[in-house]
Amino acid sequence: MKRLVILGGGYGGLKIIYSLLDQQLPEDVEITLIDRNPYFSVKTEFYTIAAGTSADKDVRQSFPDDERVQYVYGEINRIDTENEQILLDNRTDPVSYDYLVIGLGCEDNYHGIPGAEEFTESVQTFQKARLAGAAVGNCKAYGKITIVGAGLSGIEVASEIRESRKDLNIRLLDRGSSVLKAFDKKIQDHVADWFKRNDVDVFHHSNVEYVEEDGVCNNGVCYLNDVTIWTAGVQPNYLVRELPFEKDNQQKIVLNEYFQVPEQPNVYVVGDCASSEFSPSGQLAGQQGEQIADVLLAVLQGKQPKQPKPIKLKGTLGSLGKSDGFGDMMHKPVTGLLPRLAKSGVLWLNKRH
Repeated sequence: MKRLVILGGGYGGLKIIYSLLDQQLPEDVEITLIDRNPYFSVKTEFYTIAAGTSADKDVRQSFPDDERVQYVYGEINRIDTENEQILLDNRTDPVSYDYLVIGLGCEDNYHGIPGAEEFTESVQTFQKARLAGAAVGNCKAYGKITIVGAGLSGIEVASEIRESRKDLNIRLLDRGSSVLKAFDKKIQDHVADWFKRNDVDVFHHSNVEYVEEDGVCNNGVCYLNDVTIWTAGVQPNYLVRELPFEKDNQQKIVLNEYFQVPEQPNVYVVGDCASSEFSPSGQLAGQQGEQIADVLLAVLQGKQPKQPKPIKLKGTLGSLGKSDGFGDMMHKPVTGLLPRLAKSGVLWLNKRH
């Protein structure tokens, strides 16, 4: 048997499985997906769990039920690329592979700031988003919420909490001179205006020095705080950072044109762990997954794979609550209800296909 093991049932890993199952796989191929959860989590909607505007079931989807796929659930302890096996915490026997796809996603990067990991909430995993939602939901009336980081995640978390809890005092700490510094100025201005109209305080040029259980110290000023949510950067999963492969300056694994690790071509990497010219996103991981599936299908059939075409992203969409949003659509900045409806439409399609 040719044993294909996929680590992580996120956007990239799931796209690979669906793409392979749509094809005529050789009968000697055995696919195993390893994930900590027995379901796919819609990570782009974790901010709604943190804000309490969506139920858990709204961000969970079942994995495909197909006899050609086996599932192993548990926490991975180590990826042993020398012996080609995966070690898990809930089983004594390792899972061996002939071909491996690593799609373990990212985790928070606390940049060495004291107290940040211990005293902040997160939206990087389903479990952590649920804990953040409990903290926000249990926050006393007129309590204080601080979100550290004003990228896409921070913006969506802050706006969704505001829509969920009108009573809370919300503070957003932005390291740059403007929110969403990677976006067009039209979008930056629209988001800044939305925060002003909805009483979300934004502090630019922030420099968080340390975090405590009940406060955040920023530029020498310590703010008393009930809940702190960290959205100030990510890094590849620690299991990936430990691997003995060449990495870029963001600790992502450097790959060849076929998404293979040059040192071990039977190992593929997808999503947030793969070095790329693009920023991490579910859309990027999905497109990479489709291309990796094409490469794998050829390899499993004993053929020379075709070189994948350059990836072309369709744009980025973000929300400001349920009735406002922003995005880069057809290479043009768009704000208001249209991009919000477009984001809802993309989510609807993803859930049903």
